[in-house]
Amino acid sequence: MSPYKLIVFDWDGTLMDSEARIVASMRSAIHDLSFPFREDAQLRNVIGLGLPEALAMLYPDGDKVMRGALVERYRHYYLSADPTPSRLFEGAEELLKKLREQGYLMAIATGKGRSGLDRILPEVGVAHYFCASRCADETASKPNPRMLLEIIAQTQVEPGETLMVGDTEYDLLMAKYAGTDALAVSYGVHEKARLQRCGPVDCVDSIAALGDWFSGPVYDSARNVSCRHG
Repeated sequence: MSPYKLIVFDWDGTLMDSEARIVASMRSAIHDLSFPFREDAQLRNVIGLGLPEALAMLYPDGDKVMRGALVERYRHYYLSADPTPSRLFEGAEELLKKLREQGYLMAIATGKGRSGLDRILPEVGVAHYFCASRCADETASKPNPRMLLEIIAQTQVEPGETLMVGDTEYDLLMAKYAGTDALAVSYGVHEKARLQRCGPVDCVDSIAALGDWFSGPVYDSARNVSCRHG
């Protein structure tokens, strides 16, 4: 029997295949403002953080005005101007449907802004699967545990009954700081070895493997980290 009642998903890189759009939008914004060049690997590395925190990592010497300009230009591209497609990973909606049928509560904890999440959820038709969500612009950014703890409080479950699912170390560290288990997915932004260093209960390599994980035995408190291929 599963020890979990609440499954909290990261969004970008976990349910939504949006890495290419995020990187392209950030690259275009940097170019427009003639800011110092950043490699795509650097841009991918900050996916999962709140936008101000991501920009502070990319440009630690930048001032508030500089970062504010970059925020606005990035949002221009990501929300409307960039043509790079962004869609759910294949099998993601089927996974959500299956988990709801199994009786899990589900929520979203994301580095996206609220306007971005509220725009995309109806577009992809999965908003009804989630009973709660928190975005980085309305609480503390990952890896601070606040957004996860707020979801736990709203849904009235215990940290030990909660599982965080995410593709970055920021997701896994947030779970650790909140006192919850975390399940890593290696098909997103951060590589497998980096995820495993954060001590997730397991690591899966595809949406299909993620579905299999929930169909199989769910580890108890004495779990070992492993990696499953799908």
